[in-house]
Amino acid sequence: MTGIEAINVYCGLARLPVPALFAGRGLDPARLDHLMMTERSVGLPCEDPVSNAVNAARPVVDALSPEERDSIELLVTSSESGIDYSKSIASYVHAYLGLGRNCRVMEVKQACYAATGVLQLAAGYLASGVSPGARALVIATDVSMADARAGYAEPATGHGAAALLIGPDARVLELDPGAFGLYSYETLDSARPEPDRDIADVDASLFAYLDCLSRSFADYRSRVADADWHTTFTRLALHTPFAGLVKAGHRKLTRELTGAGPDAVAADFAERVAPSLHYPSRVGNLCSGSVYLALCSLIDHLPPGAPPQRIGLFSYGSGCASEFFSGLVGEGARQALAPARIGERLAARVPIGFDEYTDLLAGNSRCLLPVADRDIDLAPYERFLTADPGRGRLLVHRGTKNYHRTYEWV
Repeated sequence: MTGIEAINVYCGLARLPVPALFAGRGLDPARLDHLMMTERSVGLPCEDPVSNAVNAARPVVDALSPEERDSIELLVTSSESGIDYSKSIASYVHAYLGLGRNCRVMEVKQACYAATGVLQLAAGYLASGVSPGARALVIATDVSMADARAGYAEPATGHGAAALLIGPDARVLELDPGAFGLYSYETLDSARPEPDRDIADVDASLFAYLDCLSRSFADYRSRVADADWHTTFTRLALHTPFAGLVKAGHRKLTRELTGAGPDAVAADFAERVAPSLHYPSRVGNLCSGSVYLALCSLIDHLPPGAPPQRIGLFSYGSGCASEFFSGLVGEGARQALAPARIGERLAARVPIGFDEYTDLLAGNSRCLLPVADRDIDLAPYERFLTADPGRGRLLVHRGTKNYHRTYEWV
């Protein structure tokens, strides 16, 4: 059945403790517990949406046979971090992954929802049978432009990419055909009105997320006979701007739909949701890759030998669009994800302090600004690039030559 054959995430090379960011910005420490985050990924000036996407997808593509690689006839990147008003991120990614020329290449945008929209459209296209044996590669990739202007959104912001290989051998997640619920409307809860600036109405975004979770699941129930919030899904993986919001969303729906008391809600959260939050609580919001980082966390933290699990997934994007959908994680999913060694990669990120973080922000803010020519010196970032020898080659951003972005494998 059609679904996710392989998945990998790339979450950068640097990490900052969230308490250090709170202290450095003078944020109210009483709000720290609500985030349920310990650290967040931080980008380097030599990392951009293209390099993040390639570094997430390269292990997936390298594991394919030549025939399987040639079967990728759809490559789509989703991003809030556009590098050009016309040329797509995907065009660079296509080249550096060495994919075949007979391929649809494009970029999409709908805040943190976009990758899920593409996943569903790609799965439908592949399941139609119009191109037998075809596969799709969907990559959600972003860089963080959040700084002090973003207020409490800054500590929750992550950095990186998630790559999904969609095809007929759904070893990671077999999608339930026709099992989805949608809910979307126009609102301005967050935006990136300038290439180097994120803005967010934190309260509006929280309420929109909770509203969309309730209403998209209601639409799911209208399409899927006998769907039940408590019994249909063995586990849940929800879009995770920060883990505390996922906890609030689970609590809200569980109370509304089951009438459970506080102890029962807490026990259900610990069993069905908490496994999906281990990685997001160490990375931050990966935008449209966020729900797939949560899915990876859930799979990696399943008990050994666990039977097939039906997973409920929720994707939300500011602006806003949302979808609740489901799929089956099979017995081989944990083994399929194991070579990515995501937990090891997260642990290998180089820890930095608040002062170094603010110094990096100055360089990062130029990452997406359009200039004709720019050179990026890698020397200041050597300790980050060499900290994890087991990672293998990485693509890094080296600058622009006559507006053409340049990259190098290191």
